[in-house]
Amino acid sequence: MKKQPLKLFFAGDVMTGRGIDQIMPVPSRPRLYEPSVIDARDYVALAERDAGPIPRQVSGDYIWGDALPVLDQFRPDARIVNLETSLTTNDNPWPDKGIHYRMHPDNIGCLLAARLDICSLANNHVLDWGRGGLEETLRVLRTAGFLTPGAGRDKTEAMTPAALPLNGGGRLLVVACGLESSGIPRDWAAGKGRSGVFLLPGLNDQAVEAIVRNLKRYRRTDDRVVVSVHWGGNWGYYVDDEARLFARRLIEEAGVDVVHGHSSHHPLGIEVWKGRLILYGCGDLINDYEGIRGYEAFHPELSLLYLATIDRDKGLLEGLRMVPMRMERFRLNRATPREAAWLGDRLNETCRDYGTVLEMLDGTSLELAW
Repeated sequence: MKKQPLKLFFAGDVMTGRGIDQIMPVPSRPRLYEPSVIDARDYVALAERDAGPIPRQVSGDYIWGDALPVLDQFRPDARIVNLETSLTTNDNPWPDKGIHYRMHPDNIGCLLAARLDICSLANNHVLDWGRGGLEETLRVLRTAGFLTPGAGRDKTEAMTPAALPLNGGGRLLVVACGLESSGIPRDWAAGKGRSGVFLLPGLNDQAVEAIVRNLKRYRRTDDRVVVSVHWGGNWGYYVDDEARLFARRLIEEAGVDVVHGHSSHHPLGIEVWKGRLILYGCGDLINDYEGIRGYEAFHPELSLLYLATIDRDKGLLEGLRMVPMRMERFRLNRATPREAAWLGDRLNETCRDYGTVLEMLDGTSLELAW
């Protein structure tokens, strides 16, 4: 008998620090160490300048807004995001780094509210408050029940896949890794007896072989596999040939079912290779960038919830629905039909190179055709 398909929710960067943290019940000390902004509350003021007053002491579900009913209706077997925030009370920022994100550990209710399962940590902000901050982040998340691939107390732990048992048998394995191209400092690489992130040496044979070896060590016959990779710059739609080849090699040589890319502040193109899904860049889902000028052409306030349906036996993509959202007053709201159409049109310009098309489904959702 054919098994029920596997339903997965993917999102890109979830950044609950800085301004977002300041509207939570227990805000961190607002002192920042940025070139232009030294108080996290200034990011709240910027957002309020554009959209009006933002409530304080908000409940955990506030920032997720209209996304929660969408997820409840889809009923994913796993909820996977890139958590681009440290959870720490440590006051010592990483030296010579311009941006430092953190959320007070007591505000973890905002992550619990979305019932996330897996938080990828192989990114360029998880050590913003030092290795002590990373240690606290790992402890807080794991105590709360989250799986945290991509970072650890040493290289082995950072490389170990998250293993989520699935209803009906089997597991979902998620390997999380990052590249310097996303802004991860080389010093953040986990090593023998040194905490840090699973940092790839590049998009080369050595990186592919490292993931292949890693999966051979942990994979079982009935596992489905995701590689969550933090790569590339923040702005622009172009994905270079090296990245495309790397993603395809993960599918062909490592047997990966989904490549979950992130780092870009806006969604990038989507490819289906050998029947498997490649999300080159899921964009930011939650951040405090509202009101910041300079990148309006990309509409960074718009984001996507990626709702994928995967054949449980073979890992082949059966369907992908994307629900456009808009961040306003630090809350996710359903995008308007006009905003959804803009996202679809813009991404179709990129997807043309990949042989995929985004079609409007019901005026406010998009569906992938390939």
